Amino acid sequence: MDLFEQQLKEDMGRNAPLASRMRPRTLDEFIGQDHIIGEGKLLRRAIAADRMFQSIILFGPPGTGKTTLARVIANHTSAHFVTLSAVLAGVKELRQVIAETEERRKFNGQRTVLFVDEVHRWNKAQQDALLPHVESGMITLIGATTENPYFEVIPALVSRSRIFELKPLGEEDLSKIITVTLADTERGYGYRKIELDDDAREHLIDLAGGDARNLLNALELAIETTIPEPDGVTRISLAVAEESIQRRAIRYDKGGDSHYDTISAFIKSVRGSDPDAAMYWLMKMVDAGEDPRFILRRLMILAGEDIGLADPNALRMVTAAAYAFDYIGYPEGLFHIAEATLYLATAPKSNSILTAIGNARSWMEKNGIGPVPIHLMDGNRDAKGLGHGQGYLYPHSFDNHFILQQYLPDEVMGEQFYIPGNIGYEQRLAERVAQIRKLRDQWWEDHQVNGKPNLKNPKTNGDE
Repeated sequence: MDLFEQQLKEDMGRNAPLASRMRPRTLDEFIGQDHIIGEGKLLRRAIAADRMFQSIILFGPPGTGKTTLARVIANHTSAHFVTLSAVLAGVKELRQVIAETEERRKFNGQRTVLFVDEVHRWNKAQQDALLPHVESGMITLIGATTENPYFEVIPALVSRSRIFELKPLGEEDLSKIITVTLADTERGYGYRKIELDDDAREHLIDLAGGDARNLLNALELAIETTIPEPDGVTRISLAVAEESIQRRAIRYDKGGDSHYDTISAFIKSVRGSDPDAAMYWLMKMVDAGEDPRFILRRLMILAGEDIGLADPNALRMVTAAAYAFDYIGYPEGLFHIAEATLYLATAPKSNSILTAIGNARSWMEKNGIGPVPIHLMDGNRDAKGLGHGQGYLYPHSFDNHFILQQYLPDEVMGEQFYIPGNIGYEQRLAERVAQIRKLRDQWWEDHQVNGKPNLKNPKTNGDE
């Protein structure tokens, strides 16, 4: 490194963003994630003893310390530490790292630790290129990802790595980060007189959303844009803090975990009849830019799966909301999505339709599919030749638009696949279904001769 390169590095260090300058360099400086890096934890012991032989994948939201933890490991290990960004590097760069790794191992026996940031960005072929070198132990991998590695990283690589999940930082951890930053004379603001009002501190912590980078960026903006008072003190009030971090960052990737986790929370809240929770998750999705048609499609599914005949209006409500949204669009169309959400959340619930589907399918898988009774067959084509459709009784020709006859194969008669619920409209429906089934079962019993159906010569006169 020549004089000019050294000067450039020093200038970049001094002028780097506060979040970069304040990155912990040692285990003792690391704040948060005590569940994996606290005193006595396996990962901390391995780092401190320089025994990082097994590959690891660090998984968690932005600003929780994944890259920072990798740098701490780099500062503690005697192994050669290499960093690649999966966004910028591909197989070519990986092959170069592998070649250099093999040379170091051959001539001085030095291990290599490879940190791959955003490892989920590599496609299957790129991850496959890394696999044999991780498997052989040539490279110890540290992968960092904001996405669930069990979905975004190839299974073979996951099975050869230890997964550590980093969680959003708690309020106490974020407060400690502020305190350390304001006291650090080398990298923070310890060389300046800073007074941070308590309500301003609380606001920064609250809206940081567990993201240390977001917190430090807002703190830096507040300090650097506030003119010191005559006494030399830079006072950060609530008003200044509110300008510096105006809106909580929403963790939401439409193709990632947060997308699926949030829609799952939304649907489960509606299913659980909690309108407040349903509105909370709905607005998170809306403000994060989720496709409203995706939300409406999921509500349509829920109307059939979780409400069904307990309230037949549920499906009508959500389909009307979908039509209204397509006709009106944002922002006013949000009223109709919210209306449908609240209607479904407060509607009586029943999964009897789901159960009926499962019951019928299970019976057929176990017993096979019986033939269609001849009187139910289509008589338009071959009624004369084969007698299809003959004997069918048209219900509307009878009183109350109802007549008893066989609608199932012989071996299925008497089976009950649909079990009505006992709330809402379905409660009344259950009484009618039970009455019809009682009549049907008695009719079928009356049309048996020696245990076999005989609809031509029933024991009764057949004019029920």
